[in-house]
Amino acid sequence: MLPDLTQYLWIAWLVLALIFVIVELLTLEFTFLMLAGGTLIGGLGANLLSAPWWLQVGAAAAVSALLLFTIRPLLLRVLHRNSAHIPTNVDALAGIGARVLVPFVDGAGSVKLDNGETWTARLADGQPSAEVGARLVVRAVRGATVEVGAPVPDPKENTHG
Repeated sequence: MLPDLTQYLWIAWLVLALIFVIVELLTLEFTFLMLAGGTLIGGLGANLLSAPWWLQVGAAAAVSALLLFTIRPLLLRVLHRNSAHIPTNVDALAGIGARVLVPFVDGAGSVKLDNGETWTARLADGQPSAEVGARLVVRAVRGATVEVGAPVPDPKENTHG
């Protein structure tokens, strides 16, 4: 005679919760942690109360949805509360100083940024031509070209005479 497999359903709930926790450790977004909580609280909890298998699945789904839409946003808000946006890569170039390397012809030239990188540059609209060695500031990055303008006073130059 075949055994009634529903009496071992509690093992399936524990294994499923363990799988969700392992996946959560890989993703770190609290999604699978909420599913693990729903599995344990709803599925295993209903199993321990001797509910039928379909009620266990429904309870697990309901508790998981409740956790996903209530607790998870709160956890994410607390986690990201003190994290300020720090620009990196190309986003960090806006506002950095530059020195003209190649004279601008028709608004296009070459500059060396303060971080040591050499970029093709275009003068910002309305910006007069800049001489070699002049200090400018990066206003924006347009593809592989930086838009420069507004000369920046050189801190090494002493104008106090």
